[in-house]
Amino acid sequence: MQMNPAQATREIYWNVSHIWLMYLLLLITLATAGYGIYRRVSVWRRGLPVRRLDRPVERIRHLLRHALAQSRTARDSYAGVFHRFIFYGFIVLAIATTVVALQADVGLSIMHGWFYLYFQSFIVDVFGALVLAGVMMAAARRFLARPKRLVYTDEAAWILAVLALIVVTGFLLEGWRIAVTKDPWASWSPFGNLTAKLVSQWMSVGAMQQAHRFTWWFHMVVCFGFLAWIPYTKMMHAATAPLNIYAANLEPIGASLKNIDFESTASFGVNSLKGFTWKDLLDLDACTECGRCTSVCPANISGKELSPRDLILDLRNLMREHAQEAFALSTANGNGSSNSGAGAGVQAGVEEARGLPIIGTVPATAPERLWQCTTCAACMEACPVFIEQMPKIVDMRRFLVMEEADFPESMQEAITSLESRGHPFRGTQAGRLDWCEGLNVSQISDCKDAEVLLWVGCSGALNERNQKVARATARLLQKAGVKFAILGREEKCCGDPARRIGNEFLFEQLAKENVATFKKHNVQRVVTFCPHCFNTLKHEYQRHGATLEISHHSEYLAALVNVDRLKPLRRSGRKIAFHDPCYLGRHNGVFDAPRHVIRASSDEAPIEMRRTRAQSFCCGGGGGMSFVEEPAGKRVNQERAREVLETQAETLAVACPFCLTMMEDGVNACKGDRDLRVMDISEILLQLVQPSANA
Repeated sequence: MQMNPAQATREIYWNVSHIWLMYLLLLITLATAGYGIYRRVSVWRRGLPVRRLDRPVERIRHLLRHALAQSRTARDSYAGVFHRFIFYGFIVLAIATTVVALQADVGLSIMHGWFYLYFQSFIVDVFGALVLAGVMMAAARRFLARPKRLVYTDEAAWILAVLALIVVTGFLLEGWRIAVTKDPWASWSPFGNLTAKLVSQWMSVGAMQQAHRFTWWFHMVVCFGFLAWIPYTKMMHAATAPLNIYAANLEPIGASLKNIDFESTASFGVNSLKGFTWKDLLDLDACTECGRCTSVCPANISGKELSPRDLILDLRNLMREHAQEAFALSTANGNGSSNSGAGAGVQAGVEEARGLPIIGTVPATAPERLWQCTTCAACMEACPVFIEQMPKIVDMRRFLVMEEADFPESMQEAITSLESRGHPFRGTQAGRLDWCEGLNVSQISDCKDAEVLLWVGCSGALNERNQKVARATARLLQKAGVKFAILGREEKCCGDPARRIGNEFLFEQLAKENVATFKKHNVQRVVTFCPHCFNTLKHEYQRHGATLEISHHSEYLAALVNVDRLKPLRRSGRKIAFHDPCYLGRHNGVFDAPRHVIRASSDEAPIEMRRTRAQSFCCGGGGGMSFVEEPAGKRVNQERAREVLETQAETLAVACPFCLTMMEDGVNACKGDRDLRVMDISEILLQLVQPSANA
């Protein structure tokens, strides 16, 4: 007799009685999980306010791309596959469970016919198998491959075991039901049907019924227990990760540092969890322990101790295990132990106003580690759940600098020079106008109708090597017929080194002085060849009243090439590799313009290094690190130089004065007898453009 698919369905609670017990267990589960969630949320609410729930349309789009589609997770192909198997599989299983509840408890008759066959039988079966496959892949990675970047805990192992147990018992239940009831629609459940055929060979009907009845309740207890356990484990990231992605900073990474209101702030920087925003605290709970941040950190890769992953996890552990002290909800007693029974690893003496100090309290926040950060933000770009590690490091640096005056001596010298001379190069004898001697470059005070202001920057004006880049850029603008001017002696440091080192007060002072100078000369458009100046002027001067159109010289030169105002006379025959500056590429998304300039100068497109574009590797000079002598054998620039040498390039093109000096040092230390030059893109282009009459 031919069966009618429209009648396809199954009995929901086949072979099970006392269903009321399930609802009692569900109430206990919801109460337990709800309390765990309440504890987490109550901690986040202790954070300072920050605007992260605006622009809902953009945030939903961002959520769909990075939480649902998991675009960053998929960068690691193996992890991306098993994580998607588990993630999408449990979404389908959750929908299927909801369908059952709607029919059993609400009375909606939806679990029948073609929907039952295609979705509730076939699709659910396939996705259940994908979950099991994903768990097995994850287990193989964790227990066999054992990549260094993962965190290995018993909790993680138990989570995988419970997930596997849930799926296996689910297939067993389906198989026993199909075998005993001789389900006419069994073929629509391929894995359940396979299970039925296997178990029916060695179990009687009565044995299968008994096994089904016991396993059904066991399966239910495991599922409910797991749901209740989630808010107390790393599996909570299933909820906190999407929340964190939704609340991510939608501005470029270069605009991610917090501002300080010096009029109303009692202390500067952060040395307790109380100093973080609610989004910072959510970051700590959203961490999946994947270790991608540390695996791309240039300081860590080059052999230093800094680990963005450990920074987040250590702060998370403080937040969870010592919340009373961390948020100054209790104080330490006289014998050095806290009222809430904190462990010996947490020092006493909590200040009522500030809470438990976090700098140096755990290994990851030791000051020497904080001073290893180049602020390249590779950690932020790699994080699949958009945790903001780098701004937290700068927050703690601010405390060390402005509250404790405790930071590396060479950085102190740079700050002292900024305060007294308006630039960070202590001891230099060069002046702001030395670089342009003989070039007939106008100053803005004498050229009010200039199309653009060329912001030279401290390195371009005062560093001998980068003075050549300043001259090359100026000559290119002259050859293109651009009417430009400079500030000359009126130009001061943009404040980037001060801000990244942690002296926010000095940064604001410099920013206000420069903005006043811009307004004095009615400056509207600025071009600079320093990505650090570019980022600072573009993102960090607005709150001080600047309304400027900012271009990096790669963008401006590329535009001039496009309209034939700069025409290469010939093409370079040298193989050119390009190094993406962090503050141009990763921080601001400018990737194509410098490549366009190189392509116009060369017979071939630039060679791409192994780590390129948004995943580019830092030169080691950001975050004030260009003023610090790194230990031998742990130098970031040499790590990058070795990668350059792998390309067999003859010229390394850069588009940043810090990258130029750092990479020249690194390449010279590593190249041996190789002929490898490091040049700014403006220098490469200048060699090849059609000469003018006064060249």
